[in-house]
Amino acid sequence: MYRKVTIINRMTKQAEQEEIYGQKSLVFLYKKNLFSRFLTFLVCKSVVVSKIYGWLHKLSFSKRLIAPFIKRFNINIFEFEKSVDEFASFNDFFIRTLKKESRPFVKDPKIAIIPADSRCLVFENFKLSDGFYIKGEKFLLKDFLQDKELAEKYVDGSIAFFRLAPQDYHRFHFSFDCKASTPKLINGYLYSVNPIALKQNIKIFSENKRMITELKSPIFGEAVALEIGATNVGSIHQTFLFDTFCRKKEEKGYFSFFLSIVYLFEKNKIKFDLDLIENSKKKIETRVLVGEFLGSA
Repeated sequence: MYRKVTIINRMTKQAEQEEIYGQKSLVFLYKKNLFSRFLTFLVCKSVVVSKIYGWLHKLSFSKRLIAPFIKRFNINIFEFEKSVDEFASFNDFFIRTLKKESRPFVKDPKIAIIPADSRCLVFENFKLSDGFYIKGEKFLLKDFLQDKELAEKYVDGSIAFFRLAPQDYHRFHFSFDCKASTPKLINGYLYSVNPIALKQNIKIFSENKRMITELKSPIFGEAVALEIGATNVGSIHQTFLFDTFCRKKEEKGYFSFFLSIVYLFEKNKIKFDLDLIENSKKKIETRVLVGEFLGSA
């Protein structure tokens, strides 16, 4: 029987049961039977299904979904730059921008910030960790990065994982000042990155569509940022100027629906905040917001 996903709300420091969008469908899709596997193939491996889904949510009639969605997930509309009735479609609502004052950030250049509203897991030494969700299941950096040399650089470094849910603000930002390379696309599938799916197959991280950006920071050294597509996300939109110096909290890009982000740091380059470390040791994600404290140099 599937157990609910527990997260820690960083603001209240209380444990919460996360309401998962499409939970029954996810549980069914990732059961280990032939019919579920067939449906998973159609939904997650078919570009056509993803494109149709995206197209429908760009049509004006999809606006009718916005108000019930906001009510269901208790989303704060006063953070939006636009009023609710200004959104042209459900997709337009998903890629909404927020008022700057709604997400203050730690300005100290020696502090790395949370890049996206998300649920966060961190591991200070990737080599010594037993994976994100499944103990004993091997998660290989060389498969994830598709670059053996790059993987060797970070195999004993630090890793931070950020999982966005549909109700989240879907734009992501730079965690620290850095020069950012041209993103490299690794094509793949669009499996869900929800814990329901990951508990069945941790290799989803290495099978999904993703983009890699190499970062060079005068304070945090070399790092890597990866954006990972998921169910019904056909494209990853990068909005920053490639191969330029980017400032902390500057927008890096956005997703139209589900999204996960991974940051990799070299060994001993970052000290994650204590609450993130403690919760991650218990395999519990921490609910975090853009601009909050991730770790110090």
